[in-house]
Amino acid sequence: MKLFSFKGGVHPYEGKELTEDKSVRNLDPGPELAFLLSQHIGAPAKAVVAKGDRVLVGQKIAEAGGFVSEPIFSSVSGTVKKIEKRRSAPGGMVDAIIVENDNQYETVEFTPLPGVNIKPESGYPKPMGAKEAFDAIHPDEVLAKVDKKEILDRIKNAGIVGMGGAGFPTHVKLSPKDPSRIDYILVNGSECEPYITGDYRMMMDHPGEIVAGLKAVLKLFDGAKGVFCIENNKPRAIQIMAEASAEDPRIEVYTCRTKYPEGAERCLINAITGRYVNSSMLPADAGCIVHNISTIFAIYEAVFLGKPLYERILTFSGDAPADPGNFWVKVGMDLSLLPEKAGGFRENPVKIISGGPMMGFAQVDLCTPETKTSSAITCLTKDDVADSPTTACIRCGKCVEVCPARLMPVELSTYAEYGKLEEFEKHYGLECVNCGSCSFTCPAKRPLAQRINQARMTVLANKKKAASANKK
Repeated sequence: MKLFSFKGGVHPYEGKELTEDKSVRNLDPGPELAFLLSQHIGAPAKAVVAKGDRVLVGQKIAEAGGFVSEPIFSSVSGTVKKIEKRRSAPGGMVDAIIVENDNQYETVEFTPLPGVNIKPESGYPKPMGAKEAFDAIHPDEVLAKVDKKEILDRIKNAGIVGMGGAGFPTHVKLSPKDPSRIDYILVNGSECEPYITGDYRMMMDHPGEIVAGLKAVLKLFDGAKGVFCIENNKPRAIQIMAEASAEDPRIEVYTCRTKYPEGAERCLINAITGRYVNSSMLPADAGCIVHNISTIFAIYEAVFLGKPLYERILTFSGDAPADPGNFWVKVGMDLSLLPEKAGGFRENPVKIISGGPMMGFAQVDLCTPETKTSSAITCLTKDDVADSPTTACIRCGKCVEVCPARLMPVELSTYAEYGKLEEFEKHYGLECVNCGSCSFTCPAKRPLAQRINQARMTVLANKKKAASANKK
């Protein structure tokens, strides 16, 4: 069997065994929810409700603030208390609609496509085998009667974004300048970030619905093939997805070598197609569109069931939680409630991360709301970064060996440290994919990735400022 891979990468402790085989549990979202108006790349959404308004589950409470933007939907029924600033996982203060939960969960009426015999229910969707799902959804027959515009409109109106963390509006990604150039729809089932297993559980529990979601995307691109890209540490998922998609000649399952950051967009494109995407390109420029498993499932719900995105799967893991697992959570839920509702801690965490340990955001506490892009909370009893003293670089070259972007992190870090931004950019610093492999492998424990990312953000901010000044 061919294993698809890319040059570079590392092999951190995976931690998947803590949660991968446990059933997904539902979580009560608590008495008050905060819906951030910036849950995506692009313009913030604009509130369409005011203090005192009553809202229902699935009701639009904020509209898109531009083309590169997405609407926000309430995940509970209740009353709007106020609109105020709340802290997001990256640390910024963001406008948020605060809703008091009435615990009634009254829901707006969704409109499934004709011929679909499933209606959205409260809580985690019932796990189904592929045949059972196809018998209820009839994806090929249903999609044959739907045009491309309706599919794209349903995705756009559902407020779907990339759910792996980046938050790029999905309808924008599915609207390239030249759709005829797209020949690959890559579905990232690698889930290479340590500890996180939400997408794995979705593949195990909902293979038919995920295949249906991919079929809906393929309907938009006549010349594309769909590929589920799954690492070889997930043999059961590979088998299940292969069986679920076996009768569709446009869909294949490719097995990827288990290695971080296999799921990074540029790395995955290179591994599967051999093509390269640089910082000045979009994946569509290389004929590819990449979605992760949760995004494809959200597309299925939007297209076939008419359900917007207001809840998702979240992995709560690490060595601190007493009972780590995957949970079905409402967008807007206060994550400080998560430990209590998910079994508490066996030992108080020293480090809390929104996301996984390689690319996630370290948190002061859990007092942030769940968003469309929040895939995990990782709680650890040790802070390896803080506990490891930084020493002088020994010029071993390990950071160069593991860099998937084929850069020289040690040099870029030096330019960043001394503010040499012109040299940083000249030596391709903007091509960094921010995976953290260099810091992970560095025997001197130097903060290579952190410095490089800070320089990247500064250079990009300066470019944006200069472009804005030129327009004036």
